[in-house]
Amino acid sequence: MLPTEEARDLIELTREIADKVLEPRVAESEKTGVFPEGVFPALGAAGLLSLPYPEEFGGGAQPYEVYLQVLEELASRWAAVAVAVSVHGLSCHPLFTYGTDEQKQQWLAGMLSGETIGAYSLSESHAGSDAAALRCRATPVDGGYRITGTKAWITNGGRADFYTLFARTGEGSRGISCFLVPAGTEGLSFGKPEEKMGLRGIPTTTAAYDDVFLPAERRIGEEGQGLSIAFSALDAGRLGIAAVATGVAQRALDEAVAYAKEREAFGRKIIDHQGLGFVLADMAAAVDTARATYLDAARRRDAGLPYSRQASVAKLAATDAAMKVTTDAVQVFGGYGYTQDFPVERYMREAKVMQIFEGTNQIQRLVIARHLAG
Repeated sequence: MLPTEEARDLIELTREIADKVLEPRVAESEKTGVFPEGVFPALGAAGLLSLPYPEEFGGGAQPYEVYLQVLEELASRWAAVAVAVSVHGLSCHPLFTYGTDEQKQQWLAGMLSGETIGAYSLSESHAGSDAAALRCRATPVDGGYRITGTKAWITNGGRADFYTLFARTGEGSRGISCFLVPAGTEGLSFGKPEEKMGLRGIPTTTAAYDDVFLPAERRIGEEGQGLSIAFSALDAGRLGIAAVATGVAQRALDEAVAYAKEREAFGRKIIDHQGLGFVLADMAAAVDTARATYLDAARRRDAGLPYSRQASVAKLAATDAAMKVTTDAVQVFGGYGYTQDFPVERYMREAKVMQIFEGTNQIQRLVIARHLAG
């Protein structure tokens, strides 16, 4: 259910662009791991890279429930691109929420122009779920900071135009600060893209900061405020991944239903066999439930209500559903599902990582439990 006629038109536009720009290229790019040149400029030109931000900064001024349904549509054609769009939105959040008026006037419009793409640089090789353990250090010097250390698991790494970086400026959980780093900064370099199980069309890399100088104006928020900034952004990022996971699950369901209507066994289409029909019914229920959880959290966010617990519920429910639905889709296809002749094996590989990034699903359970404990 979309709230306005404008939102319905936006979803139709997204479907048209996804069918024309993403669908023809996804299989080859995911097979070869080649970056999809021209895809993000096309999405940006349509205004799809800045939807949840205000018009005064070049955004689309769309409620989060609409933005997430756009992500779902993109993910149903190409999950890696949808993840990259979600990460871009996540990367803009700290500046928009915690930046000064001067910082927003200087940088935010360019970040939301549709001509640039961002990356979020929080994790390190030894500090994934435990973000407070990061070691990359920003040492105060005259006029700014010197950054030294290595970050890991950066979506869009080496391809982004800007990086929202979290680095240590003091000790403990209150000793982390947030910075906005432009691509091409002297001393910033990237490792070889990870050889991943899925989402191969978009690079995930490490980043090395070798005595990188950043002017003081590049710090976002107060010194030591970084961890709270990171966690506030992650609530929104978890909803993005929930929507992406739902899109992958929906596409797997659609493919499985279409195949079950064509394939025959024992003189009947396999969808007419109760055993398989029940599998498809459970898949449909899982997809609908996943969508309902992320929309509930998004509507709370749009209404200005607390939504951290609901974001964790949505991320947990949607990504677990995507893993189950895509695995079942492979089962529906039988032996063919295990081959690369059909895309369902790719959906299963793509779904797995969604249970891991933006906070593992074990971490989501921890967050939910803590909320319940008050």
